[in-house]
Amino acid sequence: MEAVIPILPTLKARSEFLAVRGGRRSSTPAFLIEMRERPGVTTRAGEGPRFGFTITKKIGNAVTRNRIRRRLKAAFAADLKQRHLGACDYVVVARHAALDRPFALLLGDVTHAMSALHRSRPARADKKGSA
Repeated sequence: MEAVIPILPTLKARSEFLAVRGGRRSSTPAFLIEMRERPGVTTRAGEGPRFGFTITKKIGNAVTRNRIRRRLKAAFAADLKQRHLGACDYVVVARHAALDRPFALLLGDVTHAMSALHRSRPARADKKGSA
């Protein structure tokens, strides 16, 4: 039986990645994830969550980076089956631990990070404005 990696809607353009900057963040040993809701987008078919994956050259060569990307995509796709997400954009910045971390722990990281991002929190004060 052949393993099939589900297709996740992805961010492609640099401007889409930059639009997510400054949103809610969560960190795990395997990755850092940032999330920002897309205002004015209804949750019709095809208008759900989009993911962007960033794996820098510091982590390794192309083979290593692609393996990490495939592992992260599979983990997020498995988690996506279990929850209903609105129109949000996510940027996942991989860490080296994503390569060797057991897949069960990677799934736990994804579940923990996604729960933390969508937990209702009071708005935090702007650090720049405080004296």
